[in-house]
Amino acid sequence: MTYNIQDDITTIINRLRKDNISFQDKIILVTGGAGFLGSWVCDVLVKQGAYCICLDNLSSGRFDNISHLMEKEDFRFINHDISKPIYFGLTYHPNGICVGDIKRIDIVMHMASRASPFEFKKFPIPILKSNTLGTMNALGIAKAHNALFFYTSTSEVYGNPPDEAIPTPETYFGNVNPVGPRSCYDESKRAGEAFVKAYELQHGIRTKVVRIFNTSGPRIRSGPEFGRVVPNFIRQALSDEDITIFGDGSQTRSFIYVVDEIEGILKIVYKDEAIGEVINLGNNKEYTILHLAKIITKLTNSNSEIVFKSLPIDDPVRRSADLRKAKKILNWQPTTSLEEGLLKTIAWFKDNV
Repeated sequence: MTYNIQDDITTIINRLRKDNISFQDKIILVTGGAGFLGSWVCDVLVKQGAYCICLDNLSSGRFDNISHLMEKEDFRFINHDISKPIYFGLTYHPNGICVGDIKRIDIVMHMASRASPFEFKKFPIPILKSNTLGTMNALGIAKAHNALFFYTSTSEVYGNPPDEAIPTPETYFGNVNPVGPRSCYDESKRAGEAFVKAYELQHGIRTKVVRIFNTSGPRIRSGPEFGRVVPNFIRQALSDEDITIFGDGSQTRSFIYVVDEIEGILKIVYKDEAIGEVINLGNNKEYTILHLAKIITKLTNSNSEIVFKSLPIDDPVRRSADLRKAKKILNWQPTTSLEEGLLKTIAWFKDNV
């Protein structure tokens, strides 16, 4: 199978066009725009005729994800850590850098944060900062420009839900360990949501929050240092290495392909009905990690053996998204099968990793 990422970009644009969704002539700031999901958003926005400002310090984002956009007139890259202040439309401010020539911003999409489980131990402070100080700084930009604010939260805010909360609705408040090894991410994302609500209440900012479930696809980072299950399994399978499962493999996840995720994200950003809402985007089909390993082994024709290691502390037992709200407000649900998404991701890995 050959894979061309531009075909998937076109698919997203065609899906949005069916709902008359376009960001043409909008000026949109995307923090974390060189990351996995952020770079896909930048691609779609530029192709639709928006002016896209990609802000990223490249700590986890990759310049290769956006290098093809650098010559576009409607794209601008700013190398900056959003946890440190930055001001648009000003030529001087004593507390941060200024970008004086950008006088207007219509939408702020705050997507910057490391999200790989194995990074939680190595980079807990930058992760905390990006989702707290970074969220506050991004909200400040939205306030200054009367811009719409969009925040990418995560299903990790739910922690370990009981079986009766699977699939998990947005109304579930969570079961999270505030002092566990995952807390830098789980709790900072929860705090980020609180920042969003505070700016909405106190300053009247128009806000939208998405809770993203396990997403995979081309451009996702891979490597043993990241701990992302789909890319790690693919990388191991393509190299005929042992496929490493933590625990007995009975824990579940609900996987969504990046095209479906980006379509849902941009529908949230566009639709007025989503203002003030928190919306799950993911899949309501559960797969065990062992089943995922077997599928990837089959699709890659791998000779890998499956090996088991001890389960990390606070690793979620089950993940499944309640999508009723997304269906009602966005008229959205995932349409890419697990195998179809994996085949595309595997083809991209063969050419790029």
